[in-house]
Amino acid sequence: MSIVLALLLQAGVWTAAPLRPTVGDTIRLERTIAAAPGWRVRAGKLESATMAEPLGEAVVLGAPGGNGWTVRYAVVAWVPGTLTLAMPPLWRLGPDGTADSLPGGTAVFRVASVIPDSVTTPGPQPSLGPLRLTRASPIPVIAATLLTVGALLGLIAWRRRPAQPRTDGPALALDPEIPDQRWLAAGEPKAVAARAAHRLRSAIACAIPEAHEALSTSECLAAVERARPDAPLRELRELLGMLDQVAFATAYSVDVTPLAARAGALARHFRVPAKAQGAA
Repeated sequence: MSIVLALLLQAGVWTAAPLRPTVGDTIRLERTIAAAPGWRVRAGKLESATMAEPLGEAVVLGAPGGNGWTVRYAVVAWVPGTLTLAMPPLWRLGPDGTADSLPGGTAVFRVASVIPDSVTTPGPQPSLGPLRLTRASPIPVIAATLLTVGALLGLIAWRRRPAQPRTDGPALALDPEIPDQRWLAAGEPKAVAARAAHRLRSAIACAIPEAHEALSTSECLAAVERARPDAPLRELRELLGMLDQVAFATAYSVDVTPLAARAGALARHFRVPAKAQGAA
């Protein structure tokens, strides 16, 4: 029993690695605790200090040879010189529930500065003289301005270029007009009547602008009567009325062929100037 107590009361020393750390390096503080088989070690929490602070929780590893446990803390130091840290207490826990606390002690290690020794005590330096302003050359600005103006003038000249002469392509070949007999054979007398009425109204509108095609039949006849009292109004009224009846499918038994022929003759009558008709 006395041998076990001697092993339990045996205390270790904190060691630091690496051997020559500098400010900001990770430093490992380790201590090996001897423990009998079945005993474990629990490490306390290392508190932060002004000179150094921990980088995490403690790590407990099995010591080489299985004769105890190694407690490791990772710390970082912020000031150079010889530092002394108060370490937290440690506990040894027995398999039967017994516990034994050990004082943490202190860890002493040296931290080197990252500043070379030649500048540890820097002396005051004289003030720098005023910076000499380099003279900027105006050539790049002038070149950029001339380039921009030239590009703008070129764009304006391109936009105002004369129109290209248009070359007339080959004349479109128009399909021949379908004769009235084909429309009648296809059973479309309304198409023949509508075309004959359109030709007659177009001829009247060319001869008498007041009787344009937008007028109704009665309005067109009234305009013709005012402008050309000598026109064949009776025949024109009868013919346009019959063509309208056939075109709007209100007269089915009317033969449209003679109506189309009479409409063509009246259209030619209105295309001939009035002076030429009087001379004839």
